Amino acid sequence: MKAVVLAGGYATRLWPITKHRPKMFLPIGETTVIDRIFAELEADERIDEVYVSTNERFAADFEAHLADSAFEKPQLSIEETSGEDEKFGVVGALAQLVDREGIDDDLLVIAGDNLISFDIADFLDTFEAREAPPLAAYDVGSLEQATFYGIVDLDGDRVVDFQEKPDDPKSTLVSIACYAFPQESVPLLATYLEGGNNPDEPGWFIQWLQGREPTYAYTFEEAWFDIGTPESYLDAIAWHLDDSHLIAESATLENATIGENVHVMAGATLIDADVEHSIVFPETTLEGTTIRRSIIDEKTHLADLDLAGALIGAHTRITNRHNQH
Repeated sequence: MKAVVLAGGYATRLWPITKHRPKMFLPIGETTVIDRIFAELEADERIDEVYVSTNERFAADFEAHLADSAFEKPQLSIEETSGEDEKFGVVGALAQLVDREGIDDDLLVIAGDNLISFDIADFLDTFEAREAPPLAAYDVGSLEQATFYGIVDLDGDRVVDFQEKPDDPKSTLVSIACYAFPQESVPLLATYLEGGNNPDEPGWFIQWLQGREPTYAYTFEEAWFDIGTPESYLDAIAWHLDDSHLIAESATLENATIGENVHVMAGATLIDADVEHSIVFPETTLEGTTIRRSIIDEKTHLADLDLAGALIGAHTRITNRHNQH
């Protein structure tokens, strides 16, 4: 079985934090979003190759990341785009990858920016038991939130209807970007695109597919985070830390108050600072500063500020002190 980890997005809603780094490399505790997925794929003997589908802009970042990792299965497969306006959609990119890599096997497809609480091995067990495409489904609990995703309508665990991003969703059970396809279904990606169908979201393909062959849902309950916004990233950190905090040994804290769900990374310095539900990247300095629900990128210096919901890019210097700039 082959696996494709989708890692081609530009994450503009997380800029400036993700302007120069793939969002899949955002830290979740001591690891990253995508490394959590790589670790599970590495451990599952059913998967013999892992293709990381990314764009030309971030190709060098992924090459360096994989070279520094202990994972043996992942290999890059580069989309021929380097900007948001050049993207030809997830389904288009996936079909191109299947053709480029000559994939003729069962195929697992999973988004590299999803933080999932289920074991991928359990998902593959469901796939093997059904011998038909499954998708992972999660109840987001909000009709308003459901409008941003593909809505799954089930009879038992069989998908009987699928609506991609409907204005008026029938339920709050949504499809997340985790799918498996039997070998004989993989060529249908090209068939779908040749029919002039929407190449953007995988949900459009699933909507088309479930009307042609049995498709099933693997429903899970604990947690799922689609890390595409600052809010979702901070919520993922909070879930991981579980109301505790993570402070790197090399961080310096002087008269600092650290609240819940705070990650302070290596070499950061906090002096007379008050931090809650925030992420402070390496070698950043906070002096006399309070931050809430904020992400402060590396090598930044903030002094005498009170920030909430802030995204501060790397190498930024902001001070509220008189006669300083």
